[in-house]
Amino acid sequence: MSELTDGILLVDKPAGVTSHDVVAKIRRRLGRGVKVGHAGTLDPFATGLLIVGVGRGTRIQRFMMELPKRYETVARLGFVSSTGDTEGEITPGTMPPDELVLPTGRITQRPPAYSAVKIGGKRAYALARAGEDVVVPEREVEVTKFELLWREHGRAGFEIVCSSGTYVRSLIADLHDAYCVELRRTHIGGFDVADADDERLISLDDALDFLPVVDLDEDDARKAAHGVTVPGRASGFVRLRDADGLIALAEPRGGATLKPVVGFRG
Repeated sequence: MSELTDGILLVDKPAGVTSHDVVAKIRRRLGRGVKVGHAGTLDPFATGLLIVGVGRGTRIQRFMMELPKRYETVARLGFVSSTGDTEGEITPGTMPPDELVLPTGRITQRPPAYSAVKIGGKRAYALARAGEDVVVPEREVEVTKFELLWREHGRAGFEIVCSSGTYVRSLIADLHDAYCVELRRTHIGGFDVADADDERLISLDDALDFLPVVDLDEDDARKAAHGVTVPGRASGFVRLRDADGLIALAEPRGGATLKPVVGFRG
């Protein structure tokens, strides 16, 4: 790994391991004193891009998680899975029509009972595995693209681009009837699974280059490093930088000011 101590790793997660397993492996490699955490889980059966924060990189996880995602999935048609994937109980269902309804835009969906959504402080999948009747509240998500790539022999391939919080398993189950047999996350924002390398640490500044930059003079840089509001205008989160690099992430406040909310110095 490079000399950097803070940043993100792009990992191509294999099937059969959890996102937590990936984090634990990296933590063992880097040592107990290093903070490590992932920015958005992947189901154990799924593969593909997992962003792992290292050191101060764990402070930007929520910004990574809010980025749009791109998936490729293969569905088995005419069957239902209790979990929406290959790990559930499979029962015969109804074959979806030739003309599939593939919704895009702002839609309402219900996450699977076997999901990491918390209900009453407990994970839905834990309640479901304990035999409880789990009804996960519906949520609004954004689906930018839902495209049929191919369909043959009772299976179909899809490409899906969607917002954070979207459950591809639910999109497929809503085809009536179908479930995911393969699921691969290929992109998170501008990050591509083709660039995955869990030995190459991407700097915080490079990881956040989708956010605008506000350059500060020496006095304002010193203030920002201590969390003090500085002059500036923005419509959303920005990177505050000086000649030495990234100082903090800030959000706009009243009176044309920027308030540092995530610091990277000290």
